[in-house]
Amino acid sequence: MHGRRRLDSDKLWRVQFQQLRSFVAVAELRHFTKAAERIGIAQPSLSKQIHSLEADLGTALFERGPAGVALTQAGETLLPFATRIVADVDTARHAIGQLVGLARGRVRLGATPSLSTSIVPALLHRFRSAHPGIDLHIEEGGSRDLERSLAEGGLDLALIVRREVGTDPSLQTEPLLRERLVIASTTAMPKEVAIGSLREHPLVMFRAGYDLRDATLEACRQAGFVPRFAVEGGEMDAVLSLVEAGLGAAIVPGSVVAGRRGLHAARITPGMHRVIALAHRRDAPLPHAAEALRATLRTHLRERRLPAGDRLLF
Repeated sequence: MHGRRRLDSDKLWRVQFQQLRSFVAVAELRHFTKAAERIGIAQPSLSKQIHSLEADLGTALFERGPAGVALTQAGETLLPFATRIVADVDTARHAIGQLVGLARGRVRLGATPSLSTSIVPALLHRFRSAHPGIDLHIEEGGSRDLERSLAEGGLDLALIVRREVGTDPSLQTEPLLRERLVIASTTAMPKEVAIGSLREHPLVMFRAGYDLRDATLEACRQAGFVPRFAVEGGEMDAVLSLVEAGLGAAIVPGSVVAGRRGLHAARITPGMHRVIALAHRRDAPLPHAAEALRATLRTHLRERRLPAGDRLLF
């Protein structure tokens, strides 16, 4: 009975990997056509590989009959070894792919101007030190602009300010950080300042479409007044510089005020906060390099000393 012959170990060394993959697929599905569909080859090609494998081993591996496909004793003997070989090769390919993906490539990261000032520099320094072969591309903009760029495929990841409504449903957002907002000014203030007190003070206001502009206007509206603008239209660095020049106050994250001489920060009552999230497309798997940057970001935030009032959300 050729189906019961002892498998020759020398012949096993001559077996091709693709033959073993085809054998395992047929053995698991007990169907040649379905096995061919699983591994993405034509059914005649799969049958040829099985016949070649049987010829190389000098024994039949399957019995084909009216009831379907069954393993011979030789096939039963080969199956656990072939399954392990296929699994090990797949694992090795995945591991090598991860290494190759992190040895070169690129990451396209978007971030709002305030996060480009507070979080991104140290994050990218840490990531660059670990993965010097990866090119980094940064896009700075408002959350809505970054979401649009993500949806269009122009970015891999973006650090945005999460909104309760209006976020593009094609994007996946992961909450990371809850930031406290403060009033920044050149004049000394109490530790806590009511939002209504801004009624009498001119504000340095962000450009239209900027999330902090919307947050400031909504807080003032709820307090029953429309704020006066000393100057408007800037992004984060410009707004902070204008506040430092004494043109007015501004509502900003507490993290951007730390270390800026001449600026005082006061907590707002009722409290104001914003949620920072990491966004990416739902329908596209992250490249290896982008996945590594995401992991680095989470580690960086865990180890970073958070300003008073901020807290992690993961």
